[in-house]
Amino acid sequence: MHIPFNSPHVTGRETEYIRDAVAKGHLSSSGPFSRLCEAYLEKFGSKKALLTHTCTDALEMAAILAEIGPGDEVIMPSFTFVSTANAFVLRGAVPVFVDVRRDTLNIDENQIRQAITPRTKAIVVVHYAGVAAEMDAILSIAESAGLFVIEDAAQGVMCSYKGRALGTMGHLGAFSFHETKNVISGEGGALLVNDPRLVERAEVIAEKGTDRRKFLRGMKSKYEWVDIGSSFLASEITAAFLWAQLERAEELTNARKAIWNYYQDCFSSLEMKGIAIPTIPSTCDHNAHIYYLLFPSFEERSAFIKEAYAQGVETPFHYVPLHSAPAGRRYGRLGGPLSVTDDVSSRIVRLPIWIGIEPHLAHIVETIDAIWTGQSPLYVSSSARENRTQYPSFS
Repeated sequence: MHIPFNSPHVTGRETEYIRDAVAKGHLSSSGPFSRLCEAYLEKFGSKKALLTHTCTDALEMAAILAEIGPGDEVIMPSFTFVSTANAFVLRGAVPVFVDVRRDTLNIDENQIRQAITPRTKAIVVVHYAGVAAEMDAILSIAESAGLFVIEDAAQGVMCSYKGRALGTMGHLGAFSFHETKNVISGEGGALLVNDPRLVERAEVIAEKGTDRRKFLRGMKSKYEWVDIGSSFLASEITAAFLWAQLERAEELTNARKAIWNYYQDCFSSLEMKGIAIPTIPSTCDHNAHIYYLLFPSFEERSAFIKEAYAQGVETPFHYVPLHSAPAGRRYGRLGGPLSVTDDVSSRIVRLPIWIGIEPHLAHIVETIDAIWTGQSPLYVSSSARENRTQYPSFS
């Protein structure tokens, strides 16, 4: 038996909608399916949503909109994907890496203020695993220092903080619809523009630096090159696929939560055996994007991953911290000690979590416990045992 870490889920209408887009003869950006997707995302509370080729594109647009330039500093966690930093390094900025919290693995809001200098232009918040960072504190710091807040909510679709959707609280937000995410389009992303002052320029940047959107609205007789920009917008084929996912996004999220809750119930007793499990603050509604375990040491983590793979269960680690990577050392600087980042990145293991894995969950749990203890399978609580096969139906 081989259980992969990820298996992209399709709802069944993706091909139908793609055929519909082809039949309508509009395959480039800003067609009917793009408008459906963008309207759906705007319901979360954004002033404007723009579908992009990738979340990386959305972050690069955010860097332009925030007018990040050479010598500017941008505060961000080191425990994140390379796109978070690349988007700003491409503008000539310096990533300033700040440590993360032990409970959520999100940027430690208490470490931000000490990293601010006269060159600081923005704070980039990464909502790890769809669990919100402490946005009230971060927004307060940013307001007092006159800084942009950009939310890298790549993993945060269908998540909230105190009732507010992730990606909508900062000036700008970015979503990912990569095939490894909960809601997918193969590749794909979206920029959420939450500051109304940035909407018009965002549309220009997305349209290769032209005012084409004004032309399409009948506001101009022709469109012209008016600003910098690039070909950031997603095609109608991508949007058609994505719409089949978005119209069932709540079901997708609930199905993943059932899997996540099963893991959490089963592994709660492992904390007494030296393995830590995720913490979800009461202020957060997450989307079950990642389920992870924190092993006692790097050596034990490495041995576990190797043995789990040998037994057919893929359990990868996660980010190599950006501050310790060659490009991170070249382009960035430390905003303080990064002891938690260094520690958790060396001990974290992610478990397979995808719709369709449900029949294999008991096997995964028993395999993991057998590897860790070398003894009998992990005791499964009575509630978990009773619910082993009682998942919401999803087809």
